[in-house]
Amino acid sequence: MNAPTPDPSPLHHPPGAHHDVNGRRLWVESEGSGEPVLVLAGFGPAGSHSVFHPFFTGLTVDHQVLYVDLYGRGRSDVPEDLTSITFASDVADVAALIRTLDVGPVHVYGFSYGGLIGQALALDHTDLVRSLVLANSLHSPEMWQANHANINREIERQLPENWAEVLRLRAEGVRATQSPLRELLGSASRLVRFFNPDNAALVTNEPGSRNVGLYPLFVGEDIDFIVGGEVARIPDFRPRLRELAVPTMVLAGRYDRALYPELQRDFVRHAPQIDFRVMERSGSFIHVEEPDLLLGTLRDFWKRPATDGSPDDTSGEAR
Repeated sequence: MNAPTPDPSPLHHPPGAHHDVNGRRLWVESEGSGEPVLVLAGFGPAGSHSVFHPFFTGLTVDHQVLYVDLYGRGRSDVPEDLTSITFASDVADVAALIRTLDVGPVHVYGFSYGGLIGQALALDHTDLVRSLVLANSLHSPEMWQANHANINREIERQLPENWAEVLRLRAEGVRATQSPLRELLGSASRLVRFFNPDNAALVTNEPGSRNVGLYPLFVGEDIDFIVGGEVARIPDFRPRLRELAVPTMVLAGRYDRALYPELQRDFVRHAPQIDFRVMERSGSFIHVEEPDLLLGTLRDFWKRPATDGSPDDTSGEAR
C-alpha cells in the first residue's frame, strides 16, 4: 500500500520527486551541481533525510547534494508490512537508486545508521562509491549495544532521579520502546549527544520525519538494553574494513558521550587506511553543531587522490 505523501512542512526542502526502485517509490531531493554527494540519514533507522536540512545547503555551490528517504521513512512509500524493511533491502534500494539516477559514483556521507549502509555500499557496490564518510556511525550490532550502554550510564550519573524511575518501570516489565520508559530514556539526549545541549533544538523535527511504528520492529522492543530485531542481524563489518577500496574518513564528536571518540577509533584499529577526525565542539550531530567546519573538512577530504583509500594504503592518520 502506498501511503500519501505528508503535507509539506515549514522547513525548506529543495525540489524532490519519487523514483521507482526495486518495486518501491523512494523520495529523493536534489540541490546544487557538481560532484554528487549522497547523504544517508541516521537519527535511528526510522528517520527521514530532513535531519540534514538546512545544514548541507552550503555544499551546493560546488556539489550536487542528494537526499533520500529510505523505504518506509519520510516521504517515501510505506509498506503494509513494516517487517519487510530490512538492512539488506535498504542497501539494495540505495544501490539501485544510484544506478537509476545515473549519478554514480557518488560521495557517500553516512550519519549513524546511514553509515552502516555506506559501509555495505562501499564494500559490495564499490563502482557506485567515490568516497565514504562515516559520521558518528557504527560498525556492528555490538557497537550499537555499546552506544545504548553508554547512554544509560550517563542517565544514571547525570539524571539519577530519572534512572531510579527507569529501574522501577523495568521491574514492572515495561520495555524501552514503550511509554513512559521511552521518554525517560530519551531525556538524556541533550546531555549525551550535544556539545551545547541547547543545540538539540536545532535538529529538524518536522511531521512525518520518523516512522515510530517501524522503530521498535527494526531495533527490538528493548533496544536500550538488548539489541534485537533487524539491528541484531546487521553484519559486523570489522573483519572487512581493510577491504575498503575507496577513500574513507570517520568523524567523531569530542562531546559525543554515546559513540565517543575512543569507541569510534575502533574503525582505524581494523583498517589503518581510514582517516580519523575529531570535531572539537560537537557531539553526535556534527552537521548541526559545526556545519561550516564540517563542510570545509569534507571538501578538503574529497580533494585528496583516490588512491589514499586503497586497502594497502596505511597513511590514514588518527587525530
